[in-house]
Amino acid sequence: MFGLLNQLRALREPIRVAIVGVGATGRGLLLQSTITPGIRCVAIADIRVERAISAAERFGCDYRVTHTLDAMHDAIAQGKLAICEDGDLVAHCESLDVLIEATNSVPAGGRHAIAALEHGKHVVMMNYEADLLFGPWLTQLAEDRQRVYTVCDGDQPAVLKRLVDEVELMGFKLVMAGNIKGYLDRYANPTTIIPEADKRGLDYRMCASFTDGTKLCVEMAVVANGLGLRTATPGMLGPRAASVLDVFDKFDFDEIWDGECGLVDYILGAEPRGGVFVVGYNDDVYRQEALVTFPSRLGPGPYYVFARPYHLVHFEAMASVAEAALNRRAVLKPEFGFRTNVYAHAKRHLRRSETLDGVGGYTCYGLIENCDTGGWNTGLPICLADGAVLKRDVSRDEKILLDDVELDTGRFDVQLFYRAVNQSQRVRI
Repeated sequence: MFGLLNQLRALREPIRVAIVGVGATGRGLLLQSTITPGIRCVAIADIRVERAISAAERFGCDYRVTHTLDAMHDAIAQGKLAICEDGDLVAHCESLDVLIEATNSVPAGGRHAIAALEHGKHVVMMNYEADLLFGPWLTQLAEDRQRVYTVCDGDQPAVLKRLVDEVELMGFKLVMAGNIKGYLDRYANPTTIIPEADKRGLDYRMCASFTDGTKLCVEMAVVANGLGLRTATPGMLGPRAASVLDVFDKFDFDEIWDGECGLVDYILGAEPRGGVFVVGYNDDVYRQEALVTFPSRLGPGPYYVFARPYHLVHFEAMASVAEAALNRRAVLKPEFGFRTNVYAHAKRHLRRSETLDGVGGYTCYGLIENCDTGGWNTGLPICLADGAVLKRDVSRDEKILLDDVELDTGRFDVQLFYRAVNQSQRVRI
């Protein structure tokens, strides 16, 4: 990271960044772009343009609201922050190097990423639902265009990837990439979550997806697809623990790990809250003896746990921007296709002809599950569930299958998902 900072400080011209989606995360990204050496945010977009204006004014940015590409190019040329409500307009803009996609819309995330890649920009994806659903296709498109597609630093997937790299560099074999979750309520919805969401300044549906575990499953599926991992069981095991060191009592690694393919999982309620962990394996006698003498408590061996007690979202995000623009390096992308996906389960008893409302809604939550060798599964991906109409009654907690719903196959997100599945099948050959 220090080398990356030196690279940024040495730049004669800054990396030009644009951000689409100026919610809680997007605001932080804008601020971070103004204080990171070698990076300049030149444009932001949000469907609620007043939200983008508010963020620009809060951080003292000299801005101009624009409605056309020519106006956007002119504003940027004059050193102003161009603001618009159309993310596609930003994605087509010639005056930037990297697009950060930070909306909470799955279809829009895919559209913005495609447009940006096709117009010569690197894409940093903060929209993990869009990455999960479309990532294999977007990765191939980036390679075809000689551009970088990557998920963003700061959230658990990229933080885990960097920790995994460190653990493997030390000679440990990856057993588990893990998340530390504070609280879980599968049946949370945008109404019950209002007090907590208001306290944290979050969108109600987004906060509900955090609480019902869907976001956790999406993030760990992104990790699995990027590192070639699997889950031991649908939804992961997720035992309650007091400390990250309890993993040795809560998981029987000899039983669940096959010695080759690593796992994704989580622990619930443990310290350090908000962190991540990696379990590594090393049965070398000398190394085990050496680890016993060190003051750090990593475990009894041959399994050892390495924890990072934080992930700081936008504070860390510019590292992935710099890696993409300067070193043409993706921090994490779905190189293994669909090893896993996240499938819809009913939050309550659902009736035939009901319309599902997708991630963070009232009707369903998502559980991670392994895909077969073709990257396919009979379940309805929760990131496609919004707008699907049930063809039968579904009991609470029952998995919703693709055959259980009427799904408009002409929808952009459905078609792009099928392209991603086809690309995933080629990756596995």
